[in-house]
Amino acid sequence: MTLILTSGDLTSLLDPLACVEALRDGFTRGDAVAVPGQRVRTDLPFPGTATALIPGLLPGIDAYTVKVNAKFPGARPALRGVICLHAGHDGELLALLDSATVTAWRTGLAAALGTHVLAAGDPGGKAVLGVVGAGAQAELVVGGLRRLRRVAGLVVHDTDPSRAAAFAARHAARHAGHSAGHTAGHTAGHTAGHTAGSAAEVAARADVVLLATWSRTPLLHLADTRPGQHITSLGADEPGKRELAADVLRDALVAVDDRPLAAAMGALAAAGLPAEAAHATLGEILRGEHPGRTDPGQRTVYAPVGLPWQDLALSWLAYREARRRGLGLEVDLLGAAPAG
Repeated sequence: MTLILTSGDLTSLLDPLACVEALRDGFTRGDAVAVPGQRVRTDLPFPGTATALIPGLLPGIDAYTVKVNAKFPGARPALRGVICLHAGHDGELLALLDSATVTAWRTGLAAALGTHVLAAGDPGGKAVLGVVGAGAQAELVVGGLRRLRRVAGLVVHDTDPSRAAAFAARHAARHAGHSAGHTAGHTAGHTAGHTAGSAAEVAARADVVLLATWSRTPLLHLADTRPGQHITSLGADEPGKRELAADVLRDALVAVDDRPLAAAMGALAAAGLPAEAAHATLGEILRGEHPGRTDPGQRTVYAPVGLPWQDLALSWLAYREARRRGLGLEVDLLGAAPAG
């Protein structure tokens, strides 16, 4: 039997902190998998692209994932697809999961983790978070980051000013009671939320900047940033998309999730930089193989592309919790056709 898990099912099953810890563990151990993950993308004769991530593998999990996405920028949601969760010992199809939800959660929460690891400490609790692109990805990054550290202020820009205002107001209304018990141990109060007219204005007002857009031209140049600032760029996840100018990446300590992918289709590729321009992977930093930020005055950048094992990490969590709680729809995809 195959378990079908919808977006609503996944939202009720996934816990942000549990997901962050699963992703932290995956970044620490994912490089030990003997079979490398692959990301295959193709243009379509329609206004979109198709992408497959195979196989999602992690040590200690006797299962793997295959993800197939359609990405159509003009659609809502723009990302549609399915994740197939297969048993490792015989390939049984254990579950079909909505890929838009899993992708948003794993991308957003992995970005929150990378941001927290690389951004400078804030002993005064006055750090301002800037958001460029007030979509679903940004929602999850901000929610995840507030569980890891205090956010004292928020400034938001979006090409749709009303969406930026709604995002700022929504997060300003959330108190840290929602994040009590997060790993940083802070008790955050009310977060002031404001809007900005451009990405450069966000960077001028924020200590930590998140870019989560569809941009194909740089939104920030080095002159728009300042020493000590951290920037996480989520938008450059396929060829042609670009959020940061090359001078930002040359000046900053740059961390990625995978060097070859970042140089083939991520932020490095968009800026014409080689894989060696990435100083570290997040896995290397979490394993202690690279120190990460070593100076409060360093500019730092986290620019992930997204890896197949991340789909497995969250799909496995959701599948096990669904079985425990009896959620989801069971179907027999191998069932015989009705007689007659």
